[in-house]
Amino acid sequence: MICAVYKSSRKQETYLFIEKRDDFEKVPEALMEMFGIPSLVMILPLQKRQHLAFADIEKVKSELSDKGFYLQLPPPVENLLEAHKHEIGYSPN
Repeated sequence: MICAVYKSSRKQETYLFIEKRDDFEKVPEALMEMFGIPSLVMILPLQKRQHLAFADIEKVKSELSDKGFYLQLPPPVENLLEAHKHEIGYSPN
């Protein structure tokens, strides 16, 4: 299975995986509006890979087969202050 990976012009660290290069037919119009102008990042042969850096490869393959696309969103931003408070056991009482 080979897919094309595009990055969003509107959402930083957001990527769209599709089955065929420049074939956005299966991607919902609302998603394409949010995504902006797609910029090709790479053509990726999934069958030769065991993992991806920021996505579960089996989920990517499954969604490509089922929906025709996979949307990779950036990881949530960690709130370092809250993490530190939790680590030291801070309570606002």
